[in-house]
Amino acid sequence: MGKTFTQKLAGRAGRIAHRARFRASLRHLHGPAHRSAAPDQVVLIALVRDGAYYLDVFFDHYRRLGVSAFVFFDNGSADGTIDRIRQEPDTAVLQSALPWLQYENTFRAYAADRYGRDRWCLFADMDELFDFEGSAAVGLGGLTRYLTQQGFTALQAEMLEMFPDGPLSAARGLTYAEAVQSFRFSDISTLQTVDYASEDTGFAYYLRQNTLPPGGAQMLFGGVRGKVFGETCCLSKHPLVFNGPGVQSAVHPHASAGVQLADMEGLIRHYKFAGDSLARDLQVQAETVSAHGEDRQRSGVMQAQPDLSLWSPEAIKDAEIADLQRRGFLRGSSAYRDFLAGEAA
Repeated sequence: MGKTFTQKLAGRAGRIAHRARFRASLRHLHGPAHRSAAPDQVVLIALVRDGAYYLDVFFDHYRRLGVSAFVFFDNGSADGTIDRIRQEPDTAVLQSALPWLQYENTFRAYAADRYGRDRWCLFADMDELFDFEGSAAVGLGGLTRYLTQQGFTALQAEMLEMFPDGPLSAARGLTYAEAVQSFRFSDISTLQTVDYASEDTGFAYYLRQNTLPPGGAQMLFGGVRGKVFGETCCLSKHPLVFNGPGVQSAVHPHASAGVQLADMEGLIRHYKFAGDSLARDLQVQAETVSAHGEDRQRSGVMQAQPDLSLWSPEAIKDAEIADLQRRGFLRGSSAYRDFLAGEAA
């Protein structure tokens, strides 16, 4: 049933108030005030709050991929995060103290429009390390060149939860670099596959505005977090998007709208359990910044089982992209492999 005129009017008034509150809260703390990236550069956009733990590895990884323009949207860091970012060239920092839960999509979308209009934008969380087939050979420049040549405006990626072979509690004292080195296992034995535009995704309104490649695409849910904690977390994301005409970037934490989806997928190695993940989940609950309740599910299980491990006989050690393609976790593309072969010739 459609909305009444009164409901539509109330919704419009709410959106106007939302934007006005956001604009009033916005601060520019560091770096260029507006877009400075060249047309062939990828602009990385990251939301951050107290992310100093991750930054050394984060910068090293994404610079090696080929990122040279970093835009951080800070939500009130108090751990030296902003000072650390200021030490890096080609960085910008915006800030707002508004509630993360209500403004997360606004933060990302605004940063993309201010710094990444008509540019490829890479959306990355602090505990995510994005990768793709041929990354060491062609870098992000090669990947975006292929996507542009083919007329694609977004790349989907699947999140692979990484974990150690021992108890998660043992990771609490590790640096992020140490955790990345020791979290060598993943588990894709229990995945839920959902049609791309199914209502079951929870954000079908946005996905239905996208054009799929030949053969289509699907959305993955669950994984090892579903297996151990009962979470119904979505593993599929649109991290790499060309923010051009007709595209609505970052309208959802996992999706952009109005895009032409690529015929191959990237990989996001996710290190959610690096450091003291239990303390982070308890803090989120105390601040009520999450609506989905998954942090409560995880913390309850971890508190009940202090020596909890995600490892099982189904765990895969050092899973590479080619292996994950063979196992059906990632979509590959013969056209992209031909492109890689041509680049190497």
